Amino acid sequence: MSALVVTRHGPVLTLTLDRPEQLNALTDELSDSLATELEAAAAYDDVRVVVLRGAGRAFCAGADIAGADAPMQLDVRALDRANRIVRAVTRLDKPVVAAVHGPAAGVGCSIALACDLAVAAESSSFLLAFARVGLMPDGGSSASVAASIGRARAMRMALLAEPLTGREAHAARMVSHFADETAFETVVADLIARLAAGAPLAQAATKRAVNAAAYAGLDAALERERTGQTILLRTRDAAEGMRAFAARRAPDFEGE
Repeated sequence: MSALVVTRHGPVLTLTLDRPEQLNALTDELSDSLATELEAAAAYDDVRVVVLRGAGRAFCAGADIAGADAPMQLDVRALDRANRIVRAVTRLDKPVVAAVHGPAAGVGCSIALACDLAVAAESSSFLLAFARVGLMPDGGSSASVAASIGRARAMRMALLAEPLTGREAHAARMVSHFADETAFETVVADLIARLAAGAPLAQAATKRAVNAAAYAGLDAALERERTGQTILLRTRDAAEGMRAFAARRAPDFEGE
């Protein structure tokens, strides 16, 4: 059974990450499936809106680094998969909506912020957790977070791994919409309906123009992140950070 649930209702394509017990952490297979579906959506003339969401109590906890062998498995290919997803989201000529409840952490946060609109539930949180495991932000978040909330707040999220609640993320203008738990699905449905009824050519042109202005440096950021993360993944600190995460203990970083 696929860990990505794909559903189509009229002009709406919904892609649901379906690993609820693992908080929808991304495996190689799930990342590839998500990127493939996003890329394929460009050819669906009858689809006007794409929705990303997570099953269970989370949007996406980031890359799956829970296993003891994560330091050996996580490499540049994981970065390339993340970059492929982000490029697919930002280049798709249809609006992409992130329906975020529960944690959006690591590359899960990066993917949510790459979407054109994001609805944050009261339960949601946004976390660049990379610093906790000796790594740096990737998935374009070094550009997207700074572009939306400014350098100072972005540094707090990236260097200190300080999370933002959904309410804080909305107040900081990092996400477009906020809703309490009872209204969340209604807000998501209303937003999707408005987009689906919109002029698709105008929406595509608007998305291209806004992204060209706001994310002019996205490709360069993705490459910088890829280079920096590739180096960090080879360090002892990163291996220690991932081992500590798996063991649920504090890491002991030594700068090596």
